[in-house]
Amino acid sequence: MTAAAQPHRIAVAGATGRMGQMLIEAVRAAGDCRLTGALERADSPALGQDAGAFAGWASGVRVSADVRAGLQGAQALIDFTRPEATLAHLPVCRQQGVALVIGTTGFGDAQKAQIAAAARDIPIVMAPNMSVGVNVTLKLLELAARALTTGYDIEIIEAHHRHKVDAPSGTALKMGEVIAAAQGRNLQDCAVYARHGHTGERDPSTIGFATVRGGDIVGDHTVLFAGTGERIEIAHKSSSRAGYAQGSLRAVRFLAGRKAGLFDMFDVLNLR
Repeated sequence: MTAAAQPHRIAVAGATGRMGQMLIEAVRAAGDCRLTGALERADSPALGQDAGAFAGWASGVRVSADVRAGLQGAQALIDFTRPEATLAHLPVCRQQGVALVIGTTGFGDAQKAQIAAAARDIPIVMAPNMSVGVNVTLKLLELAARALTTGYDIEIIEAHHRHKVDAPSGTALKMGEVIAAAQGRNLQDCAVYARHGHTGERDPSTIGFATVRGGDIVGDHTVLFAGTGERIEIAHKSSSRAGYAQGSLRAVRFLAGRKAGLFDMFDVLNLR
């Protein structure tokens, strides 16, 4: 950051959660960013505490449940919470002109429409996974899917920690969407999310999903293109949430100076 440049002023939602703490540490370590707000639920025991207390440093920012106050002075909010929380933050960001980076997953179509409507007034990056590596993996899947249109059964296997509440993961669904679109299909028409009992032979036109939940797995995703006599596997494995945090900061930088629009990490990373 040059002497004349001003830091990106960032608020973090879910500030005391695992991802929130990782984001706060990433903002602290970045030379071009500054923490200005830390949001939490109204019943959080951390309300009023310094947002950096978990790491033993004084950020000067207090954890708050007051969204309007927490966004005061912020240029961007990074939100990895739950759909209902993100949608509660959305209108306040819209009213106060705060850009939004959404890593929350599990939105329904109507909820996504609310976000798209808000993007007419503020800039938003929304992606099921902010990791740079995951988004490069999505690009590789797009290329593979175009070449492997026939003769290959496609299965997506994902694993996450025991606390994750939605399944399949947003990243797994995004992988399925990318593959289906690359083959001229709609994921809703070909996805299989569960198998049990006498299922019969596999329909070669389907894209299958398998979900694993356990322990503290940060996030593993593997896509199988299983053909006759060979199998191609494209996988991404996360050992920490640091990659999600760094990708989120790249999204904040991408949004700086933009007035409005709905973007994803392909836009941020110039992968179109």
